[in-house]
Amino acid sequence: MKSPICDMLGIEFPLLAFSHCRDVVAAVSRAGGFGVLGATAHSPETIEQELKWIDDHTDGKPYGLDVLIPENISTAGEKDVTWKSLEARISPQHRDFTRNLLKKYGVELTTTNVADNQPQPFDAQRALEVLEVSFRHPIKLIANALGVPPKAMIDIGKKHNVPVAALVGAKEHALRQVAAGVDILVVQGTEAGGHCGEVSTMVLVPEVIKAIKPIRDVPVLAAGGIMTGRQMAACMAMGAAGAWTGSVWLATVESETTEIFREKMIAASSRDAVRSKGRTGKPARQLRSVWTDAWDRGPDSPGALPMPLQSIISRDAFNSIDRAAAAGNVQARDLVTYFVGQGVGLIDSVKSAGAVVQEFKEDFADAVEHMNMLMEE
Repeated sequence: MKSPICDMLGIEFPLLAFSHCRDVVAAVSRAGGFGVLGATAHSPETIEQELKWIDDHTDGKPYGLDVLIPENISTAGEKDVTWKSLEARISPQHRDFTRNLLKKYGVELTTTNVADNQPQPFDAQRALEVLEVSFRHPIKLIANALGVPPKAMIDIGKKHNVPVAALVGAKEHALRQVAAGVDILVVQGTEAGGHCGEVSTMVLVPEVIKAIKPIRDVPVLAAGGIMTGRQMAACMAMGAAGAWTGSVWLATVESETTEIFREKMIAASSRDAVRSKGRTGKPARQLRSVWTDAWDRGPDSPGALPMPLQSIISRDAFNSIDRAAAAGNVQARDLVTYFVGQGVGLIDSVKSAGAVVQEFKEDFADAVEHMNMLMEE
């Protein structure tokens, strides 16, 4: 395939798969796509272990890494912010609301002790340290979400001759990223799981391509609700160089998600994927649940705290919810949620990641053949 993404990353099919699960990353790369490991929760020590495992299970095929360094966060400009210092900022009202919500569904909130010096969630310095360790391994892409990557991240990519990608959800974001020097734009529509904007993929992809064309030639990966090869072909017909996908891998056997969540995904429709601040403090699309309804629409809701405070609240809450649900608490299932896009309505079964890649290829080829037939008529 003559896509600039294939040339840049050394792959045969421009399908990128974002996942927090190393098994998905390795399986997708082996199958001819390009796995991207979400490294937000990792430390320099744990990322070393994960990447060593991936190196041993990709058969020499390329893969990448995604970090999360928010440009706008409530602790911006503060130094030496720790997890424990942030815990002290959470109001009793928010703690009581969380505890009472879980209690209503038979879940006891348990807290996890953290080290006194553990950095805050989404700590920029920690993310850069993770990247430094990562370059001991043959990674072929680094990506950042929630804003322009710090200059140090762009510099480290150039130093190692590895492309730097950035996710954008609006035309103005894309223009800033191009000015900052990123190599690849992941243009993510509102259909996407996780943090997303308000513009659809079908509108946003051509809008961004048109806006950046006079400035610099930057390949665009389409993202947001893409679950099939036909959708991927449609996006490439609009000018995208490939697809960045996430939600489709949550329903694979290799995924990090729980069996309960996979069952809920299969039963869900596209309308069940809602944007909510209830998990991270920023609008993030996830499966609608009692948790999202309570924070977004509950009459007693104190409102979500800004990032990263809401992430601290939700971490212990969801650890408690998942344990209770796995132990057989039927009520707890109503609280279970996770980031997922509107494409969830297209998921009808659990498959292997390799099988999904193969389906993408076949579906893509069918779409191209169909378009060629129409052109000949």
